[in-house]
Amino acid sequence: MDVAGNVVEVVRAPHPVLATESALVDPLDPEMIQLAADLVATMRVSPGCVGLAAPQVGVAAQMFSLDVTGHPKTRTCHGVFVLCNAVVVEASRNEKAREGCMSVPDFTGDVKRATRLTVTGVLPGTSDQVTITTDAFEARALQHEIDHCNGKLFLDRVAGAHAVYPRKVYQ
Repeated sequence: MDVAGNVVEVVRAPHPVLATESALVDPLDPEMIQLAADLVATMRVSPGCVGLAAPQVGVAAQMFSLDVTGHPKTRTCHGVFVLCNAVVVEASRNEKAREGCMSVPDFTGDVKRATRLTVTGVLPGTSDQVTITTDAFEARALQHEIDHCNGKLFLDRVAGAHAVYPRKVYQ
């Protein structure tokens, strides 16, 4: 992508786009290529952010950026990438861990997710289908962002109010 990204505003719950199932996108559409660049630019300037989905910037589109590089819980890392129309094709070994979200800045929660994951999607600006197989923190982050594209927040996945905590520090 040779497009300069703009930093855009991140919407917060209970914004309706966050509860909307997003539409599939045409990864060759110039507007989607620009959106991909904007997601990366916004993610990069946001402290502690390892992923950002289109619905989080007010666009009901099946697209997200991800980069878990340098995160202490990362084992496998594919660097920075953007995926369109991502689908989980295999998931196993569920484990509970704490999650946070830029769209829910005041809380974190314990969420059970697969620790081994295979996802397919398309890279923006191409028609290239890619398959990503990962584990640990990157797998969790991928599922979190795919949830956003499907109108779900991590709060929809916690076991109950006892599994939601006030955020102490935004790192």
